[in-house]
Amino acid sequence: MEYVYAAMLLHKAGKEITEESLSRVLEAAGVNVDPIRVKSLVAALEGVDIEEAIKSPALAPVAAPAPAAGSAEAGGEEKEEKKKAEEEEAKEEEALEGLASLFG
Repeated sequence: MEYVYAAMLLHKAGKEITEESLSRVLEAAGVNVDPIRVKSLVAALEGVDIEEAIKSPALAPVAAPAPAAGSAEAGGEEKEEKKKAEEEEAKEEEALEGLASLFG
């Protein structure tokens, strides 16, 4: 977890999350740095919007909103949107599980 915390600290400080910066933060905290884990985390975070991931329902479970009453056409659109949202959530959960496995 300290690797993830170090990455979050760098993000909060507005610094770029690189192998070097992550290693320096971990070393400063007295952590015995594993370069492979550092490289894996940096690669896993590449292209990830950390702010969006922090707000993600996968990290903070929230009750699903009740379906709105509407026309049959709107119901079809809602079903399609719900299906897309579920697929997206499944992809996010899969990505987070993959990220978590790095630190098992």
